[in-house]
Amino acid sequence: MENPLPLFIVTGASGSGKTYVVNDLRQIMPDYEVFDTDSLIEVMGHDWEKIRMTWLRIAREIARNGRMTILCGTQMPWDIEKCADYPAFRHVYYLNLHCKEEAREKRLRERNWTDEMIRNHLDFANALLEIAAKEFDPPMPTIDTTELDASAVASRIKDWVLRHA
Repeated sequence: MENPLPLFIVTGASGSGKTYVVNDLRQIMPDYEVFDTDSLIEVMGHDWEKIRMTWLRIAREIARNGRMTILCGTQMPWDIEKCADYPAFRHVYYLNLHCKEEAREKRLRERNWTDEMIRNHLDFANALLEIAAKEFDPPMPTIDTTELDASAVASRIKDWVLRHA
């Protein structure tokens, strides 16, 4: 593409609110394509590499139409950079959704997660906070979703996207 567009990824550990915010984000950002990356699990299973490759291909094709994409799902730069379509974007920006441990544990228990799975995602959430400034360029901002409703989170995501679009 002559004028590559950026790609936006809203990441975070499970239970942070990525899926929860998708509909509100679609409503307030009608000029952007917004997707929950987990929506491909039903047809592709848990082949995360294939899912990432597919989403970047979709986002690349959308960019060819002059529209930008926001992917909501747990994605890390070191995985995205391996995708064949990664060079098609001007830049890939990341934003982290995070919540307090008690809120995350409650949200994941409502999904019938095991103690071990919950512990792993609590650890992963904390690791994301620790690496946000070191592993992401620019440093990855974080939105705390503990007390915010979906529309407030969507509004903050919109502000972030518009700063980089």
